Amino acid sequence: MKRDVKLENPRLERRRWATPALGLLLAAAAVGCGGGNDTAALDSWAKKVCDSVQAPIGQSQTALADTAKVVPGEAPPELQQRLATDLGVLAATDQQLADAISKAGAPKTEGGATVQQGAVDELKKASQGYLEVQQKLTALPNTEQAKFADGLRSIGDQIQRLAQQSTAALTKVQSGELGTALAKQPGCKAAPKTSPSASGGAATDPAAPGTPPAATPPAASSAAPTPPVATPAGAGNASPTPSAGG
Repeated sequence: MKRDVKLENPRLERRRWATPALGLLLAAAAVGCGGGNDTAALDSWAKKVCDSVQAPIGQSQTALADTAKVVPGEAPPELQQRLATDLGVLAATDQQLADAISKAGAPKTEGGATVQQGAVDELKKASQGYLEVQQKLTALPNTEQAKFADGLRSIGDQIQRLAQQSTAALTKVQSGELGTALAKQPGCKAAPKTSPSASGGAATDPAAPGTPPAATPPAASSAAPTPPVATPAGAGNASPTPSAGG
């Protein structure tokens, strides 16, 4: 007896195999695209970051504001020591911020590990940069006011660049889903920040609504202040004047 041989349509076969494969892909995508578990993981990550960065951010803002403070009658050696102390604080706080972001782990979001590592690397570079500027500052001759003032202008420019680098580093971890998660944490709620006033004192400047402190760390969104030029004590009644660009 002649048997009929039934040939399957190759296209149909491919469709049959493709259907369950497509289902698996969709299921995997659904797991990877979020939901309650991913949100909880991001919130947990944000809490670790925000709980750890409050203190160093506050200290760095205070130190940065102090670099622009003008103290009447402050002698060059005194100013030199004060600014060197501020730079030491800025270096330490950037390192602390890098450590906090590193210890929090990679955020559970697309590209999270890359974003985390990029921020950590930039903060560490800024920290090292502050230490190098501190060494340059302490090496400045402070017996001649003009030379000392010129040296301070260069130091001020470098502080500004490093402050902007720190800000850019922290901006990396507060975009998109990460920014949303950080903004929900009490430790990253917007708070007034201090900035130097025209008279050299500290003034409060409200942070932008909804912007966590992590967005305005060592440097605010505006350019960082540059250190003042000292007037040696006893040099008449002249008051210290800010350096160029300060």
